[in-house]
Amino acid sequence: MARLSKYSAEFRSDAIALWRASAGRRTFRDVAADLNVNPETLRTWVCDADVPPAAVGASDGAEGELARLRAENARLLKNEKEWQLEREILRRAAAYFAREMK
Repeated sequence: MARLSKYSAEFRSDAIALWRASAGRRTFRDVAADLNVNPETLRTWVCDADVPPAAVGASDGAEGELARLRAENARLLKNEKEWQLEREILRRAAAYFAREMK
């Protein structure tokens, strides 16, 4: 279980905004020194903020991804059955019209 951070969410968002405002001109180390935080901590906050919320999933990351993939698999299997039926109908129609041509 992760421990609670000693930094508030507001502090984190302000730190990320400060980094983005100075990106290209200052390093993580420079910005982190101004905020009195570890440079790696700041880098982690920025990287986590760059991940879109939809990528995380509704529940735990791996469980959400697994649920999404299972739903996608079920949808594809349903479509596969419909496509098999369509192919069978077309195959029979082609055979019927081939007999008519002879």
